[in-house]
Amino acid sequence: MNSPARTNIKDSHKQIPSFALVKDELTQVKKLINEQLKFSSRGQKDPDINQLLESLRNRSGKMIRPGLVLLSYLAVHDAFQGEEVIRVAACIEMVHHATLLHDDVIDDGRQRRGKPTINSLWGNESAVLLGDFLLGHVFKLSSELEPRVIKIIADAAVRLCEGELRQIVQKDNWQMSETEYINVITEKSAALFSNSCYLGAVLTQSDDKQAKLFADFGLNAGIAFQITDDLLDITGDEKQTGKTPGRDVDKRKPTLAVIHLLNTVDKLKRDELINTYLESDISKSKRKMFIEMLKDSGCLEYASNQAQKYVSRAIHALDELPESRTKDALIETAKFMADRTS
Repeated sequence: MNSPARTNIKDSHKQIPSFALVKDELTQVKKLINEQLKFSSRGQKDPDINQLLESLRNRSGKMIRPGLVLLSYLAVHDAFQGEEVIRVAACIEMVHHATLLHDDVIDDGRQRRGKPTINSLWGNESAVLLGDFLLGHVFKLSSELEPRVIKIIADAAVRLCEGELRQIVQKDNWQMSETEYINVITEKSAALFSNSCYLGAVLTQSDDKQAKLFADFGLNAGIAFQITDDLLDITGDEKQTGKTPGRDVDKRKPTLAVIHLLNTVDKLKRDELINTYLESDISKSKRKMFIEMLKDSGCLEYASNQAQKYVSRAIHALDELPESRTKDALIETAKFMADRTS
């Protein structure tokens, strides 16, 4: 029988063919993460807590962020050297895992990656503390890294939290502009992608100019990713996406398609849409009607086209990079981030 780590990485590789170049390294990253997901107190194992940690070990995602760390490293340096890049990639993924655990508590998510969420199985307290547990291990793993690298990882975590706080503050703000929306998702999501790519380049001792190319690539690809994620929350099939749909509407979070719709109608219609579909819990039938409205008005297509524009910007950021299999893999990964269905 395959181990959970090997099976999950194999699945990730099937979904993202561009990660074939770093498949072995992603396996090492997952192994390192799994080593952190063990609990003992004064040498004594706790079977109940380890059962909780085991449930997290068995729900690995696509590993996009650590994959980008590795590809960015390989795009500059033609071979991996040392364990530092594996450690950094693991830290980035654990920061991401921690935020997902906390997000599911905030949004009352019931499904994640095709399985019941930790909070639905074990309660909100366990989910929050498990997220904190992961962040604690990020501190531990990063303590032996170079100060510059530690600072970048810390900055990524801070920006992510700032973005989440900004989104919560902006809940119910149906006056939000598209620019404000992009600013929010830049901090809450795209910044982590940006820092992932930046870290990969920094670890090769790239100069600042070259490292910034990777940061720009990751930022624009990350914005495309989040626009697409928000679209999937509206239109995605739960069996395909593996997570609870409609949470953004239920939690009254403005997303690009909705913002665009509200900006294309007059005030009377705008107020009607807000009062009917956005200010209170809505039934499945009303949600379906609202989705049809977004589709018929071209707002879903508009958001999808905006995601593709950011993919184009991401690819353009790599123009100065010499042609290589790794550059092609980065470009294919950016395209995947906007074209995915889960």
